[in-house]
Amino acid sequence: MSTALRLELTGISKQYPAVKANDRVSLRVKPGEIHAVLGENGAGKSTLMKVIYGAVQPDEGAIHFDGQPVRVASPAMARALGISMVYQHFSLFDTLTVAQNVWLGLDKSLALPEVTARIREVATGYGLDVEPERPVHTLSVGERQRVEIVRALLTKPKLLILDEPTSVLTPQAVDKLFVVLRRLADEGTSILYISHKLDEIRALCHHCTVLRGGKVTGEVDPTQESNASLSRLMIGAEPPALKHDTQHTAGPVAMAVQRLSLPTADPFGVALDGIALELRSGEILGIAGVSGNGQQELMAALSGEDVRAPAGSITLFGQDIARLPPQRRRALGLHFVPEERLGRGAVPTLSLAENTLLTRSAGIGRGGWLAPGEVAALARKLIDRFQVKAGGPGAAARSLSGGNLQKFLVGREIDAAPKVLIVAQPTWGVDVGAAALIRGELLALRDAGCAVLVVSEELDELFEISDRLVVIARGRLSPALPAAEATVEQIGTWMSGLWDAATVTASEGRHAEA
Repeated sequence: MSTALRLELTGISKQYPAVKANDRVSLRVKPGEIHAVLGENGAGKSTLMKVIYGAVQPDEGAIHFDGQPVRVASPAMARALGISMVYQHFSLFDTLTVAQNVWLGLDKSLALPEVTARIREVATGYGLDVEPERPVHTLSVGERQRVEIVRALLTKPKLLILDEPTSVLTPQAVDKLFVVLRRLADEGTSILYISHKLDEIRALCHHCTVLRGGKVTGEVDPTQESNASLSRLMIGAEPPALKHDTQHTAGPVAMAVQRLSLPTADPFGVALDGIALELRSGEILGIAGVSGNGQQELMAALSGEDVRAPAGSITLFGQDIARLPPQRRRALGLHFVPEERLGRGAVPTLSLAENTLLTRSAGIGRGGWLAPGEVAALARKLIDRFQVKAGGPGAAARSLSGGNLQKFLVGREIDAAPKVLIVAQPTWGVDVGAAALIRGELLALRDAGCAVLVVSEELDELFEISDRLVVIARGRLSPALPAAEATVEQIGTWMSGLWDAATVTASEGRHAEA
């Protein structure tokens, strides 16, 4: 009965010019229920959540909240009802501080110092490292997600919508967050939980609604399902098994970093301290770590966005590239996929075809003249090869779902046949089918002799595709160890910076023998 429900959606539909995002979707959430919404990229999950939060108005259908019919005309109205949402694509003002951003969504009777104190209290209680006075533009993607989570929790919502909330947390912090979410549910808070991590859904959620192509295709008790059965409901099949040749022998050193120390370029960044690593042709080296521990600074130094590195500290096939800009490094075979899709990986308002020109020279002739047909052909090739759901080469980058844009951007760099590929968060927010496709392409690239450096906060991903693993914490890099010898517990401990002298000594001994 609707009176017993916290939220009830009936026949929700939303049509966009190129796609029907939601097609008569019905959803019921009880008080105190943790309810998963599962679906592949482009299935309509984000649109449905925006309808609930008032950011998108449905073409038809009805919404009841606490048994009463409502028209959620705006996010402000949603918050007044007791609905809070953490977006996958964040809604923060770059030029304001964390506290100022949080303040915008709260009762204005609260003074900013009081909000700042509450942020610190909530962040500490939930194990989320957030500095209230830090400007948002200095934060990494993972740190911005933490701000969104804290902002939502501060409102003490009746209904909390979480979109991929654990991708920035260590395994230990995920466990702690789950304790918090279960406590909120026990207190009567309803939680809509969107995640592509099937293990999380099975461990945490009471009920699961599955979307495919904008329609509800099933409702199940996730605790009674397997990962394989959930995958079949979501994408119609099980994702292909990855072929990871663990007997594969790596080649010579492709990229080397020696004694790289860099002061931070902004007051809230992380200084790099004595970074040393070797990346070999024909291997995948995974870098684990909690967001905000120096990944952003290290990627900038390796990609050429930051050219302050000391001469000789970064070499590519023996050539000093420490002071070379990105385009010179690309000419030598080094390609890079940043973690921030819109704004750095792609220009939101430009078409997919135009976005290929950011890092590819296909379609550029003598004198810089463009051949639009060739540029469009490349974009179409990437769309087909990487199964990108888009309205063709002319579709604007911002019109794609996060997962489909990620497939396009990763595909753009893989298709360039790089000698060295650095990729940050390759499958963040990507469904299981698309994640398997991207990981399979990275393994194929490695088998073809490319040196691949993967920075990821998805430990399962790193264990699945990496040959060796290192951990970054507080701007320092742990010793490398074979992925086959590592454990999740060990890597989780190292993510707090706790690797001891004995481990370092043992690792150096193995390196000397090699």
